[in-house]
Amino acid sequence: MASLPIDDENAALYTIGQVAGMLQVQLAFLRRLDQQQVVVPVRSAGGQRRYSRREIDQVAEALELIDEGVTLVGVRHVLALRRRIADLEAELQARG
Repeated sequence: MASLPIDDENAALYTIGQVAGMLQVQLAFLRRLDQQQVVVPVRSAGGQRRYSRREIDQVAEALELIDEGVTLVGVRHVLALRRRIADLEAELQARG
């Protein structure tokens, strides 16, 4: 059976309202994360934000860091470093 978009963690399937409901946050919070380039969802042809499962996970990580007292600038840096570490670990694993 062919893979469906819902199976792809990078498929931008969820609206800002759906994500806000899932994570119990305000729409304004998600917009602020986008404006501050902490979590930047893709935009639909009509300009609407669309989130992937991976981006929803990043928003959840951001919430945890903010609860620990990290600023949005700090959250952006931490998430970028975590992505870089994951890329490097995948690269090392691919080398065997």
